[in-house]
Amino acid sequence: MGSMKERKTMHRTRRGCSVLGILAVGAGLVVAPQAPSAAVARWGAIPLAFTPTATSSLGNGTAFIIGGSGLATPGPSYIDSAVSLYLEPLGFEGTTQALTTPQQLYPFLGPFGGTLDESVAQGQQVLFEAIMAQYQNGELSAENPAVVFGWSQGAIIESMVQYQLADAGVPSDYVHFVMIGDVSAPNGGMLSRFNLPEIGPVSLPSLGLTFSGAGPSDLYQAEVYNREYDGFADFPQYPINFLSVLNAIFGIAFQHTTYLGLTEDQIANAILLPNVSEDSLTNYYMIPTEGLPLLYPLLFFGSGGQALYDLFEPVTRILVNLGYGSIEHGWSDGPADVATRLGFLPDPDTLATLMQELPQALSNAWQQGVSDFFDEILHPSDTPPAFFAEMEGFINAISDTEIADFFSYFPTLDDLFGNFPPHTGIPLLDVGSALLFNLPQVNYDVFTTLLAEGDLLNALGTTIALDVGILPLAVLGALL
Repeated sequence: MGSMKERKTMHRTRRGCSVLGILAVGAGLVVAPQAPSAAVARWGAIPLAFTPTATSSLGNGTAFIIGGSGLATPGPSYIDSAVSLYLEPLGFEGTTQALTTPQQLYPFLGPFGGTLDESVAQGQQVLFEAIMAQYQNGELSAENPAVVFGWSQGAIIESMVQYQLADAGVPSDYVHFVMIGDVSAPNGGMLSRFNLPEIGPVSLPSLGLTFSGAGPSDLYQAEVYNREYDGFADFPQYPINFLSVLNAIFGIAFQHTTYLGLTEDQIANAILLPNVSEDSLTNYYMIPTEGLPLLYPLLFFGSGGQALYDLFEPVTRILVNLGYGSIEHGWSDGPADVATRLGFLPDPDTLATLMQELPQALSNAWQQGVSDFFDEILHPSDTPPAFFAEMEGFINAISDTEIADFFSYFPTLDDLFGNFPPHTGIPLLDVGSALLFNLPQVNYDVFTTLLAEGDLLNALGTTIALDVGILPLAVLGALL
């Protein structure tokens, strides 16, 4: 866990934006590998896993820049941050072009908004037409490919458009994708976690939300950067651990929003995760998080809150990490390019190892927490937490970005009468109908399918884990 002084230095930095600004943003939204760490060492033991090869230069063509949910047209500050933090380190020297996409995310952006399924489909077509125009004009090559940068929903659009481009015959080295906060990441992205191959994609029609599964890893060159504890891109593999799920929900506010507020060092020190397929063209990076989002609210209460944070953080972090099948880190120990759905418990060998190591790890963590607590009481620090500066960077990056339309997508007759349960555009009604009608059917399908395989414990556990994972998100959507 690191020494007390080291840890305090790392999760604090220069004074940032106001607490009011941070709360407002948090409520409203949504490279070279470093030397091997202990986490990387564990990955090396995975059978058949290998380290992806170095990324080819992005060249001096055109980079299409896409926003995230709620951010329709990236502004100059957004583009500058994307280029300096994520594209230039990969050798990009070309020009940029912002693309306007709907970026709707009902119900999380309020009532009468466009649904995710519709928004992604429309954004996918916008991106496809932009790339195809360059391809048909002979402007693309392996040396100067089209570059696409997308965040959050923009990353989903990037993933989905790859199938279209492949069908259209665009060569795999003519387009290079860069994604941050990838909700469709195979091992951790929420669209993959809740995609259950036993019953097919989980769909909630009243919300216009389909957990469509993992994006491709073997069609086009791509770099994917996700943050530890980002609830949209790094959702727990074992959501039966409610503490881990709750931390992921806080991670949506504090981690998923701040990719454009990170430092160059944070991105350069991202961990390159091994893949299992030799055909993979995608590099997946995990950006470690020094803090724990679940406890961040304590840090708004001065030195007293900081002391309580220091007391509880070491133990709570271990308990949260168990939701990923680990003690040391908050991401799953499986190949990054393999679609990994949610589960009940780790495999027996992993579970036995965790239970053997857990008592000593918790004992050490509690001693560290007590030591840090008294150090903060006796020697209060006036250095604000690191996420203050990250939020400040995020606010600056989107300051001139065109926001998506709100209250502009009203239900049609087909929405109201063409499906059951209907889509009304009123979050409380639509979330309620999804929980009352869709979720029980999904539970039944999961339970009976797994029970037919002769595993009663897994059938019960997976069904419960699915509900524990979905219910907090549903409540959040209903309240917004």
